[in-house]
Amino acid sequence: MSKQNILNFVVTIIIAAILSQFLPWWHVMVAGFVAALFFSLKKAAVFFVPFLAICCFWTVYAFMMSSGNDFTLAKKIAVLLPLGGNPYVLILVTGLVGGFAAGVAAVFGKNLGDLVRK
Repeated sequence: MSKQNILNFVVTIIIAAILSQFLPWWHVMVAGFVAALFFSLKKAAVFFVPFLAICCFWTVYAFMMSSGNDFTLAKKIAVLLPLGGNPYVLILVTGLVGGFAAGVAAVFGKNLGDLVRK
């Protein structure tokens, strides 16, 4: 990984952690967008670096939140979805959904940054 990829990864997580205190779930999209706007990446890294950053962040965050109540709500939601009642799979799916949202927003941020710089 290049230094730019690592910087974008860390900045995305920091922005997401700060914004998670004030904004609803879509704060990850703002974090991916802002990080990609100011820290330009190349090719597929534009999507995958914020995707991995937010996937890790949301997975850890969801695990921490759920472990505080013995995964009670996660177990109930996992029963409603076709996950076999496994709360850990639900937490992984949560991370993937957040990562996808951040990755798409980062691609938009990169494209907007390129458009403004021209």
